[in-house]
Amino acid sequence: MDFGDFLLSNLEQFWNLTGFANAQFGNFVMLLVGLFFIWLAIKKNFEPMLLVPIGFGMLIGNIPFNSAAGLEVGIYEQGSVLNILYNGVSAGWYPPLIFLGIGAMTDFSALIANPKLMLIGAAAQFGIFGAYMVALLLGFSPDQAGAIAIIGGADGPTAIFLSSKLAPNLMGAIAVSAYSYMALVPVIQPPLMRLFTTKKERLIKMKPARAVSQNEKIIFPIVGMLLTCFVVPSGLPLLGMLFFGNLLRECGVTTRLAKTASNALTDIVTILLGMTVGASTQASQFLTPQTIFIFFLGFMAFVIASSSGVLFVKLFNLILPKNKKINPLIGNAGVSAVPMSARISNNLGLEYDPSNYLLMHAMGPNVAGVIGSAVAAGVLLGFLA
Repeated sequence: MDFGDFLLSNLEQFWNLTGFANAQFGNFVMLLVGLFFIWLAIKKNFEPMLLVPIGFGMLIGNIPFNSAAGLEVGIYEQGSVLNILYNGVSAGWYPPLIFLGIGAMTDFSALIANPKLMLIGAAAQFGIFGAYMVALLLGFSPDQAGAIAIIGGADGPTAIFLSSKLAPNLMGAIAVSAYSYMALVPVIQPPLMRLFTTKKERLIKMKPARAVSQNEKIIFPIVGMLLTCFVVPSGLPLLGMLFFGNLLRECGVTTRLAKTASNALTDIVTILLGMTVGASTQASQFLTPQTIFIFFLGFMAFVIASSSGVLFVKLFNLILPKNKKINPLIGNAGVSAVPMSARISNNLGLEYDPSNYLLMHAMGPNVAGVIGSAVAAGVLLGFLA
């Protein structure tokens, strides 16, 4: 072989290893989706902490390569760096760490001061079970239907945890759907809140919540963990870490641990979780008819969940004394998109009455929604696993 043939042979081999030679139409579609997510995060400020890692992960996961070359770079190739990082998603141990951080960041005072707000968080879980039944009607297996339905809780970590156990093959689509609807809370919820409430109801002013003692704040995560986990032991990984993180925050003697859990640890896990979830959306795995159904069912579940909370408050107000009425605008906060849903409640309340601050009231059902979605996931896991 002369030098010219040698050079051409090596150039051909090099070309066959490039992304250009292995690119398919689906890769370019997913690259555009990833760029769109990044644009939404940067230009529209839609949940940048989530959409930037997921969007860039989509770019990483959809760089085409020659899978037959044994390069070990793909997220689904055993032994690759991405595959090792993805174990935290597929094995389900990133979500409990996220819940640890959520617990360390969350003040449950609004819920402790007004326990009946927990009912709103429970009512919002109707979206999960409604979507579960529709998914069964569309031909999904019970395991797949349960994993898809949890999108209605608007809780990405819970969706990832449950889908990793029940439907690992659908996890990428379910995770992206859940995080997408979390990011679109400011777009989806306000029209529903206006649709189901009257102007008079939007002007309801709620009494300031009572002061909560430090002892109550310390007792709450202990009692909360024992009660919920005795009822739904399968929710222990999420609920146990949530309440543990909250105890670190409230006990007063583990401030450093609470700060680490709520800041550094949560940030690190969020980066790894978002990037690997995005990278798992390889075109060959993601661009399927099932993905369209998953996004449709996820949207339906989220709409039902948001609407259920608002409608439940309207119904609840029928039996409450006049001076204890609840503003239905906080009903949307029953989903566990913390604190985005509570901010939406507050902003809409201020739109109709500049002196009507609903944020602290809305935080009650909002944090109840976090507990509720984890309990719902535990129920589905217990029945379907």
